[in-house]
Amino acid sequence: MVSAGDFRNGVTFEMDGNVFQIVEFQHVKPGKGAAFVRAKIKNVISGGVVERTFNPTEKYPTAVIERKDMEYSYSDGGLYYFMDQETYDMVPVNASDLGDNFKFVKENMVCKILSYKGSVFGVEPPNFVVLQVTQTDPGFAGNTATNATKPATLETGAEIKVPLFIEEGEMINVDTRTGEYMSRA
Repeated sequence: MVSAGDFRNGVTFEMDGNVFQIVEFQHVKPGKGAAFVRAKIKNVISGGVVERTFNPTEKYPTAVIERKDMEYSYSDGGLYYFMDQETYDMVPVNASDLGDNFKFVKENMVCKILSYKGSVFGVEPPNFVVLQVTQTDPGFAGNTATNATKPATLETGAEIKVPLFIEEGEMINVDTRTGEYMSRA
């Protein structure tokens, strides 16, 4: 059990049949009246974020979210299969449980599978990946007055903006959290 007075960023707990994670919290002690905790909480299953106040003495059961490294193997229709590297079991994940940043993942990459009580609700790809540029327009010499960018298609099919000097066939580092070009690989 975790009391609202012990809330910290990243703490997960059960409330009203849902699992929530603390995104932001603030202990408030007004001049008049009782103290309270103002918190921004995220529903880890649906992804919704809500702001709510709690009495510091309220208690909630702690929710344990399991994060396990698994290797992305292949997709078949709306299912994506991940292999447990210890037991070699295949775990199917619905396309709806994948985030937008999954477009940067290619086969055989290791991702973190998020589950609660055995049910998978999300996939975290690595923060940085190295991908090949498969299609982009050629850059023009002298067009470097500002941080000019151009669209590029990566080997996974994702499209991002890259600097003008990047050419087709180059390997680049991509931040999967923001979808931004980081550097040449």
